[in-house]
Amino acid sequence: MTATIHPTARLGAGVTHGANFVAEENVTIGDGVRIGHNVVILADTEIGAGSVIADNAVIGRRPVRPAFGTLAVADALPHCVLGARCVVGSSTVIYRGAQLGEAVFVADLVSIREDVTIGAFTIVGRGVYVENRVRVGHHTKLEANCYITGESDVGDYCFVAPYVVTTNDNFLGRSKERFKHRKGCTLKTGARVGGGAVLLPGITVHEDGLVAAGAVVTRDVPAGRIVAGVPAADFREVPAAQLLKNQEK
Repeated sequence: MTATIHPTARLGAGVTHGANFVAEENVTIGDGVRIGHNVVILADTEIGAGSVIADNAVIGRRPVRPAFGTLAVADALPHCVLGARCVVGSSTVIYRGAQLGEAVFVADLVSIREDVTIGAFTIVGRGVYVENRVRVGHHTKLEANCYITGESDVGDYCFVAPYVVTTNDNFLGRSKERFKHRKGCTLKTGARVGGGAVLLPGITVHEDGLVAAGAVVTRDVPAGRIVAGVPAADFREVPAAQLLKNQEK
C-alpha cells in the first residue's frame, strides 16, 4: 500500500493501513491500530493502542486563524491525543489540541476543533460539530448533527439529542459589545436535551435537568426539572425512575 511515513513517526506492532496513508513527523501510533485509506495523521499526534481510524479522516489538523472570527486561535497548541480503543469515522476531522479519552466513539463526518477534551466512553454521533474550547465529560452521548458551541461545558452522563443547537453570542455578530458577554452553555452531570432544542448563550442545565424537544431555553434549567415550550417554561419534575442515580451504570 502507498504510504508517506516520516522517519520520526513511530508505529506500534500490528499497525495496518490502507492506500495513501500519511504520518507526519513525531506521530506515535500504538499497537494494533487499524487505519483506512486516505488517512492523514499530522505532526505530533498520538493514537492509542487498538484504535480504528476510518477512510479519509484527518487527525491533528492545525486551525487557520479567521479574518473576522470571535474566538482567537492559539499560536501554540498541544498535540492531538486519542486514547486507547478510540474509533474515528470516515471523513472526520479532529484538530490539534483535541484530547480524547479511552474508547471514545466518533462517527462519520464529525468535526472536533482545537482545545476540546472528550471523556472516556463518550459517543459523538454522525455530523456533530464540537467548536473550540469545549469540555465534554465521560459516558456522554452527542447525537447526530447536534452543534456544541465554543466555550461550552458538557458534563458526565449527559444526553444531547439530534439537531440540538447551543449558542454563545447574544449579539448575533453585531457590535464589539458581544466580546464582553460571549459565553457557551453548560450541561451539568446527567443533563438531557431533546431533539431540535435551542439553548441561548450562557444557559446552564443543572444536574438531571431535562429540556423537551423543540424548546427554546432562555433561562437556566433547575436540577431535576423538565422545561418545555417556546420560550421554555417549567413543566414538572423528572420522574424518579429517570434520575441518574437510579440508573444502572
